[in-house]
Amino acid sequence: MHARTEDHTGVRMKRLRLERHLTQKAVVDLSGIPYSTYTKTEQGVLPATPAVIAAFARGLRIEVATVVGQPYADELRADELDILIRPIREALDVYDLGADPDLQPRRLEELNDDAEALLVAVRAGEIKKAASNVAGLIEEGTTTAHSLNTTEGWLTLASFYRTAYDVATKLGFSDLAQLSLARMDWASQRGSDAVLGGMYQYLRALAYLREGKFAIGQRLVARGLSTLQQADESREREVVTGQLHLGGAVMAGRAHDENQALSHLEEAERIAGTTGEAVKVHYLTFGPTNVQVHRVSVLAELDKYGEAVEATDGLAIPQDWPKSRISHHYAEVARAQMWTNQIEDSFESLRRARKAAPQQAKYHPTVRETYAGLEAAHRRLPESFLSFGSWLSSAGPQVA
Repeated sequence: MHARTEDHTGVRMKRLRLERHLTQKAVVDLSGIPYSTYTKTEQGVLPATPAVIAAFARGLRIEVATVVGQPYADELRADELDILIRPIREALDVYDLGADPDLQPRRLEELNDDAEALLVAVRAGEIKKAASNVAGLIEEGTTTAHSLNTTEGWLTLASFYRTAYDVATKLGFSDLAQLSLARMDWASQRGSDAVLGGMYQYLRALAYLREGKFAIGQRLVARGLSTLQQADESREREVVTGQLHLGGAVMAGRAHDENQALSHLEEAERIAGTTGEAVKVHYLTFGPTNVQVHRVSVLAELDKYGEAVEATDGLAIPQDWPKSRISHHYAEVARAQMWTNQIEDSFESLRRARKAAPQQAKYHPTVRETYAGLEAAHRRLPESFLSFGSWLSSAGPQVA
């Protein structure tokens, strides 16, 4: 069966409101969401935007993940992804126990190759592959880092922790993502790498963005930029600096601070002009294309959906762009198209998001929210719309 309309976020918002014995007016007062917007979101007339979800979560003092229904337990179980989470948690817990006497780790060069392969797998949308391998590699990397106590050993371990963060984020385990980030910071400090320290602040800011805590996120962006000033001048430093500005642009956009958002975008564009396309530098996909892609996202966050769609004109995605980033972009485009009533185009963008990285798209809140928003217009869409909903709510054939 296709995705059930009774499962949309507005229904969850209503249930969470009633559980707390609140009226719609009380929620509006607590959250600052306009009354008409809130009531229509509860009814499913309007899709729940990230800004509305964040405001609702802040007002009721609950997690954003609770509002959007993450992690999607039934689907994770069907895809046999849920059983991979506990080993990752356990691997993160042994960070300070020193070398495991029962482990005989391989050479650091081999572990570095594995760390690189994990980063590539995540960006290819192969989440299950990364999730299956990262726990064991964290354990091996932990023993190696403690045994060698070298910069290279600690930074390799930090890379494994980053993959744990990526997996946890994409599957909707926000607490595990936060723990992975804390471990990444712990290892990178031992590796004394200011650029990695700046990137840690960037990833941490994104975590707060997802939680709707924009003020904290903006402070973390500022801290990250300050941390990077301690690093030697290099293209690597410029790439991470530019990516921090892109993160700050989305943060400010979601907070509806247009001037700050555009200021971050302009600075990122300036930096991208000097770095060029730097897709593989820390696998941040930074460069002129990513600036254009983020402009689409920022305009959508500012509720300028028509301008967001226009910003896609002439946007050419490079062939070497990671599939995960392509999928995320098309999810954002689909949202903007839905809000401008370009129903067929929006569904086509969802299909492109799925085609690029099916495992990621299936667990992407924007994909699910946009699909729910299109549900009311399904009579104007092909039969494949219903099969897309079936795929969202069950095990998909592409998951390997």
